[in-house]
Amino acid sequence: NVRSPNGGRRVDDGARCQASVDPSLTGQAHYRGVMASETPVDSAEAETTPEKLTFADLGLDAAVLKALKDVGYETPSAIQAATIPLVLEGRDVVGLAQTGTGKTAAFALPVLSQLDPQARHPQALVLAPTRELALQVADSFQSFADHLGKIQVLPIYGGQSYGVQLSGLRRGAHVVVDRRVVGR
Repeated sequence: NVRSPNGGRRVDDGARCQASVDPSLTGQAHYRGVMASETPVDSAEAETTPEKLTFADLGLDAAVLKALKDVGYETPSAIQAATIPLVLEGRDVVGLAQTGTGKTAAFALPVLSQLDPQARHPQALVLAPTRELALQVADSFQSFADHLGKIQVLPIYGGQSYGVQLSGLRRGAHVVVDRRVVGR
């Protein structure tokens, strides 16, 4: 396990993705390691969400709140409630949870809240260990981004021609989802 230099926190709830927002590109708070190894939090802490908690209580951008309403999200899951505020603060977080608990949204929503749609260059990089997960994460980001207008998500993975990928970067992808194996 890597210790976070900025007081990172682990939310115990099974994703294996990393995401990052570069503050030099966005002018926003640095978000270095969602889903990277940091300090653990007891899994029981992430299992219960206060009943009255809303996404608005978590500090998300108004446009992202509207996108959540458009796609039918009503209240945050436990992993989302525990993770989103920390990510918005620029803290490193590890999220471990069962399938279907909203892990991707737990890091995608704060990343999308910090993007500048007017800047036509990559502002967030998400790394996934498999092609399938990279495509799934890209689809999740895009499902929210479709409601934000002009946010482009580009999955990059092996088996796709370089021309398609480079073209997507030239068009101004805001979020790049890359299939990478740790250590390569």
